Amino acid sequence: MDSAKTYPSTVCHVVAMPYPGRGHINPMMNLCKLLASKMPQHILVTFVVTEEWLGFIGSDPKPNNIRFATVPNVIPSELGRAKDFPGFVEAVSTKMEAPFEELLDRLEPPVTAIVADTYVVWAIRVGNRRNIPVASLWPMSATLFSVLHHFELLVQHGHFPIEVSERGNELVDYIPGVSAMRIVDLPTFMYGAGREVLHRALECVSLVSKAQYLLFTSVQELEAEVIDTLKVELPFPVYPIGPAIPYFELQKNSSIMDEHIRGVNYFRWLDCQPTSSVLYVSLGSFLSVSSAQMDEIASGLRDSGVRRSLIRRNPHQTSPFREIERVRERLAVEPVEKEIPAKWVPMGFTGMGLLVHRNGFSAELESGSDFDFSFAFDNNVSDPTNSNKPQNFLVIFFN
Repeated sequence: MDSAKTYPSTVCHVVAMPYPGRGHINPMMNLCKLLASKMPQHILVTFVVTEEWLGFIGSDPKPNNIRFATVPNVIPSELGRAKDFPGFVEAVSTKMEAPFEELLDRLEPPVTAIVADTYVVWAIRVGNRRNIPVASLWPMSATLFSVLHHFELLVQHGHFPIEVSERGNELVDYIPGVSAMRIVDLPTFMYGAGREVLHRALECVSLVSKAQYLLFTSVQELEAEVIDTLKVELPFPVYPIGPAIPYFELQKNSSIMDEHIRGVNYFRWLDCQPTSSVLYVSLGSFLSVSSAQMDEIASGLRDSGVRRSLIRRNPHQTSPFREIERVRERLAVEPVEKEIPAKWVPMGFTGMGLLVHRNGFSAELESGSDFDFSFAFDNNVSDPTNSNKPQNFLVIFFN
């Protein structure tokens, strides 16, 4: 952070506070990049992350009017958060507020507005105490937000708590603006092991009413009834800002397009593949499956014989890396031109046909623009309502 630099008195200083997870940091950064590009001389964005996360993303390209600032590593490491997800959620909710406030005291110029992930539950309180307007960013489906917002209706209709194995096929058809769905299709943290974090999710959604704005990384046409209903019910502006994905950076960033893996330019490789012929496998940064399940994935890929792109992160960044490497090793007997271990494959390539991903909302939005079909799988903190959107989806569950 360049605290010595002077800024004009007219600059709008926005502090962005994402939830410390890849599926939350990426949408927040993409939103900030879009915001910073609108009036680069008059908008300054301070993007707040932990010291650990700065090590992960600090070298990523960004506009000059976006700067990083850090808070100490007062929460469990990203490398092991999947081992105790409830403990991680609790730490984010209780240990980051004080260092964030201390950071605000040091920032120059004075903060004009805060954009905070809804799951950073304390950010709205901080903004209200300091008379700083807060926009709450919900980087998941508006449907999920509405289910949590109307949670008392589930209780009133005898659908919470419930034994899903016995009553999972019963319909929930009374949430305003939300299409009827089965109990088993509700967010997975409403039953089973996921219930350990439900109280925090409900707290976050309830506190949104004290924000000044609510932003959805969704599209009005995709969830029109849900969004229109929330606009009527909530006492402040609600904006569907559209997919917060890096689609528009493709043509601008030639260095990404020229990147090589094992001597192969995988973007050029994708461009040369027949239309809809590539299977894109993205296991994200928060996947926890057994070795046996990972072996099944590898066997399926090997037996399919299709062209595929296997997406993984830096080995020092995420714990699933070791399992991804096992998949790659099992596939090593295949011709190299059939498997490209890309760090991230962007949209805009006609060769992409099927996306296999953990059932996250950003992945769904990305798939909608460039894939014919999506195959999604859930763990105990996923949102099956994502697969109810008008795409070609198949969902499987890993318990």
